[in-house]
This record gives sequence, C-alpha cells and structure tokens, in this order.
Amino acid sequence: MWRAFWKWRSLQFKVMMMNIAANISSITRRSLHDELVERLRTLIVEGTLEPGLKVPERDLCEQFEVSRTPMREALKVLAADGLVTLTPNRGAWVSKLTLPELEEVFPVMGALEALSGELACARISDKQVAAVRKLHDRMVVHYEAGELDAYFAVNQQIHEAILEAADNETLSAQYRSLSTRIRRARYVANMTAERWAQAVDEHEQILNALEARDAGRLANILRQHLSNKFATVKEWLLAQEEPAS
Repeated sequence: MWRAFWKWRSLQFKVMMMNIAANISSITRRSLHDELVERLRTLIVEGTLEPGLKVPERDLCEQFEVSRTPMREALKVLAADGLVTLTPNRGAWVSKLTLPELEEVFPVMGALEALSGELACARISDKQVAAVRKLHDRMVVHYEAGELDAYFAVNQQIHEAILEAADNETLSAQYRSLSTRIRRARYVANMTAERWAQAVDEHEQILNALEARDAGRLANILRQHLSNKFATVKEWLLAQEEPAS
C-alpha cells in the first residue's frame, strides 16, 4: 500500500513540476513579446524608425536576438495601434503621420486630459501633488540644460501622474490608446525655442492649478496645452508637404 502511495506522490510531484515549468515558459515568452513590442514602439515613437520607412525585420531580429515569429507577432500589435502598416508579401512599413488623423486625435486627447485634470483635483493626495512638483522641477532642469529627450520623458511622467491621480480605469484605458500617437507626433515635429518656453510656462500653470485643486482652471489649461501642441505638429506637417524650391 505504501509503495502505491509513494508512487502516486511521485507522479503528482512530476505533474506539478511540469505545470510550473510550463508556466515559467509562458511568462518568459509573454515577457519577451511585451518587451519586443515596447522596444519597437519606442523606436517608432521617438522617430528612430521614421514614418514611411520599411521596417528592417531581419536587422531588428539580429539586434534583439529573436526569431522572425515573435517579431511578426509584435508588428501585428503595432499595426493594431496604427503605428505600422502590414502589406502582404511586402512586409511592414512605419505608418505616416497624417493631418486628418491628428485633427481627430488631438481634440479627443485634449478632452481626456481635461477630464483627467478635473478628476485629479478631486482625488489627488498631498503626497501625489508633492511628487508632481518634484517631476516638474526635474523637467525644468532638463529644459534649462537643453536636454530635449530627457525633458520629454519627465513631461510624460507628469501627465501620467495626473492620470493616475484621477483614479479612473476607463479614462486610463482610453487615454493610453491614443497617447502613443500623440507622443509620436510630438517627437517628430520640430519644437522652436519659443514654443518650448511656452510649454514650460504652461506646465507651471498646470502645477499651480493642481496644487490649488482648481479643477476648472486645470482642465482649461490642459486642453489648451494639447491645442498648442497640435499647432506645432500641424505647422511641421504642412511644411513637409511643401514642394522643395
């Protein structure tokens, strides 16, 4: 009887270990997929892979040390996000930014930002406000040093901190579905020194309104902030369409 019991226990242990191994494999595979998607998204958003460029799948596979299958799965995700276009038998191409698309996206994002600010004013804690203040101060340091990439990174963290303080999952999901396209447009468009200074001043107003918990003022500032961003992007896009003299 005992022999049968230990035989059963041994078999049960083997099954358990197989299940653990399978789960570890799944997590590792999922982690690889997520990381690859995020790295490719960053290359596109930051303009390393430029709009209209054919995605160099083979080179990227070598760089990231992955096979073609996870690369193609990652590109399908980015295609669903509107960042790449998949063409049968021709591969993947980085989607171009178009004025009609951004004319639709920016006002919607402005409304989401405004709602985020309103909700944040009602729910944000003193600790969260202090954290936003620290981010703002760090952003200003990058601005004064002329460090545009670092400035953009902290700038994004500020907007995400306000979104987190809003504490609304539905809003967060809608916001994140559009934020990649907004960030991409911001990266590729040249920002003048005048516009950069204006953006920093707007962020000072955003912080002041947040500290005062002035929901209406913060919503208006955030909406105008997005509108001004779009004006910069629109100017850049129209300049790209002008024929070279």
